[in-house]
Amino acid sequence: MKNVAETVLAQYAASPRLNALINSFNEALTPDKFINDFYDLIWNIDTAETYGLDVWGKIVDVSRWLTVSDDFNYLGFSEALLESPTRTDPQPFNQAPFYSGERTTQTIKLSDPMYRRLIMMKAMTNITDCSIPDINRMLRYMFSDRGRAYIKNDGGMQMSYVFEFELSTAELAIVQSSGALPAPPGVNVSIILQE
Repeated sequence: MKNVAETVLAQYAASPRLNALINSFNEALTPDKFINDFYDLIWNIDTAETYGLDVWGKIVDVSRWLTVSDDFNYLGFSEALLESPTRTDPQPFNQAPFYSGERTTQTIKLSDPMYRRLIMMKAMTNITDCSIPDINRMLRYMFSDRGRAYIKNDGGMQMSYVFEFELSTAELAIVQSSGALPAPPGVNVSIILQE
C-alpha cells in the first residue's frame, strides 16, 4: 500500500508497536520491488540479465550455446589447389581469412551482451520479409561497431553475406549456426570473410 497510515483507525494511530507491525508487514508484501525487478531483469530486453535473456532466447527460439565449425575456406595460393576442386580449396586475398589454427572447442557460450544482440537479431529475422534493405539493417544492428557487413546479390538464386572484418569466435558461431541470418526461400547462401 502507498499510504498505510490512512488505513489505521484514529484510536490506534499513536501506537508505535502497531504502526511498526503494520509498516513492516506492508514492506514485506508490497509488490513494487518485485514488479521493478521483474521489469528490469526479465521483461526489458535492454536491461535483462542472464535468466531474463535465457527466457527471451526461448521465446525467439535461439540458444546461448552455439557450435563453431571450421569447415570453410582459408587464404591460399593456386599451387595448393586439390586435384578436384572442392569447397575446401584455398581462396585468394579478400575472399577468405588466414588460417588461425584448430579450435580447442566446437561449442561456445555467448556472453550476455552478445546474446542480447543475437536475440534482437533473431526477433528481427522472425518478422522480416527477407529483402536486401531489411537484411542490411539487421547486419548494421549486429555488426555496426565492428565494421562493414552487408548482403550481396550474386544472381541466379544465390546471395552472399559479406563481412569486411575478422569475426570473433562468438560472431562466427552466430553467423554459422544460430539461424539468425535470414535467407529467402530457395536461395543458396554463402558467407564471405574479407579482412
